[in-house]
Amino acid sequence: MSALLTKIKEAKEFIQNKSKIKPRIGIILGTGLGGLAEEIEDRDVIPYCNIPHFPISTAPGHKGNLILGRLSDKQIVAMQGRFHFYEGYSLDEITFPIRVMKFLGIKFLIESNAAGGMNPDFKIGDLMVITDHINLTGNNPLIGPNDEQLGPRFPDMSEPYNKRLIELIRKIALEEGIELHRGVYVGVTGPNFETRAEYKFLRLIGADAVGMSTVPEVIVAQHSNLRVLGITCISDECFPDTLKPVDFRKVIQGAKKAEPKMKKLVKRVIEKI
Repeated sequence: MSALLTKIKEAKEFIQNKSKIKPRIGIILGTGLGGLAEEIEDRDVIPYCNIPHFPISTAPGHKGNLILGRLSDKQIVAMQGRFHFYEGYSLDEITFPIRVMKFLGIKFLIESNAAGGMNPDFKIGDLMVITDHINLTGNNPLIGPNDEQLGPRFPDMSEPYNKRLIELIRKIALEEGIELHRGVYVGVTGPNFETRAEYKFLRLIGADAVGMSTVPEVIVAQHSNLRVLGITCISDECFPDTLKPVDFRKVIQGAKKAEPKMKKLVKRVIEKI
């Protein structure tokens, strides 16, 4: 048994001793979806600092709890806050909770994040379902020895975001009268925002939105054979010709603007899974 597998099992056993919930769906409550935690019923809240081998979230607005409970009459596990490369964690540490949620029994993973919109059709407060991503972190969480009990040495990435789930959320958005863009998310390390030239480059290579999370988690989710749905709230506009200095407080405000719409879509998706 690899050292990583041993750590995963220790964390899983600790969590199972704290909750009787057997989750089928995992949710990462990133910026723009944190309020969904309050709607989880029969919930058991476990601070990350209590779970063996879990990092501690230091990003603003990320509370740092694992929540197990019921949402839309389904048993779920939710991360109330995630970890980022810019916090100083390794990609192994960032993606460790994905491994643990897989061992807790999840088959589906719903990723949420806030990102800068580079597509001129996007505006602050819009939502985008992620159809694909570009990894520009300069790193990969699968580098190193591979444990076949966790996943294959060379996982396929032809469909990192599940097409059926994409079509499901698009149908729900249409029924709810919510505008939902489709687009490509590019993951970078941060913590600085991009320059004008970088935004031009990212747009040129096919990206619609840029953020500092998600991509490493989705790579590990695919390695773990999970079906992934990714939703981005556009929290700021990143158009090189009209670029203005970024105030992180306004980024949070942009995410909050999108939160009611994102919560409604996620709850209905969970209901239909």
